Amino acid sequence: MKNIFYFTIKYLLRYYNQIYFRKVVVYGYENIPKNGGVLFSPNHQGAFLDPLLIGSMTPKKITSLTRSDVFGGPLQWFLDAFQMLPVYRIRNGYSNLKKNNAIFEKCFVLLGSGKFLLMFSEGGHHDEYFLKRLSKGSSRLALQAQLKNPNKKIYLQPVGINYGHHKQARCTLHLVYGKPMLVSQFISDKHTEAENINTLRLELQDRMRDCLWLPDNTEEYPFQKECINRRTTSMEFEPLKQILSSDYKQLPRRRKLNASRTFLSHLLSIPNLIPLLITRKVIGKFDDVVFVSSMKYAMGVFFFPLWWLVTAILIAYGFGNSVMTLYLLVCISSLLLRQRILLS
Repeated sequence: MKNIFYFTIKYLLRYYNQIYFRKVVVYGYENIPKNGGVLFSPNHQGAFLDPLLIGSMTPKKITSLTRSDVFGGPLQWFLDAFQMLPVYRIRNGYSNLKKNNAIFEKCFVLLGSGKFLLMFSEGGHHDEYFLKRLSKGSSRLALQAQLKNPNKKIYLQPVGINYGHHKQARCTLHLVYGKPMLVSQFISDKHTEAENINTLRLELQDRMRDCLWLPDNTEEYPFQKECINRRTTSMEFEPLKQILSSDYKQLPRRRKLNASRTFLSHLLSIPNLIPLLITRKVIGKFDDVVFVSSMKYAMGVFFFPLWWLVTAILIAYGFGNSVMTLYLLVCISSLLLRQRILLS
């Protein structure tokens, strides 16, 4: 049952990605190794949206390492079905850190048997385009898995998630799978384990930087960031990355909402006013702005269709199928037009 649920959600989200985002462009899909265990290492700019994207876009089942405080409640069955494993941090209590040993042993077995694993190397999420300094966690896990399975191929797979906007739906997404690292090639008997881990980490960091539009937090970064918008993200990944680093001043900047566009967006909100207000209220419960896009994504895939279904049935019962069809067309088209106006 859990296996059926996993693949149902996986392919549902894969198709939903084409709706939530204006365009999804995947680069380097052929780089994903086909003959070994793979530890995916993406940047982390979208809270739980990031693992949902990687999980839905990768070709096989993928097990995600997730912070431990979300486990143990009424959602445990779903977490198990989604192939999630808890990771304990010092904030969860020093005594709980020992529980990671059993989790990591499971990871070694998974990677040694050719399975896919997901771990965020930055150590925490954020809402900027640049790459934060990587922690040693993923590099240590990959190295220890290789040592436990010396005759198996184990890879570190850099991934770049590039959102056209960190808060607005219907932006363009560039998902970049970089050049994979065969872990055994980075292990030297002449170096200590700590040195080998650091070698892996630095190489992984460089390869992840290659997968991002703006990998560095430089003095020019605030101005470069304004050049990532609906118009520029229609370009291919490499040309946009090159222009952003060399001559970003020639690119158009993000446009601010003026009074007329704000009024029009409010007008277009009317057909979906109730689900939009509920979505805003749900988002308001999160202090961390990184959850904005994740909650919009979640509400869009479940709540909005449910709202349209229930109201459409009531309208069809009271006014007929033709009015119901018109109602649905107005709701969906107005929502899409609203997002186009809001996305600069």
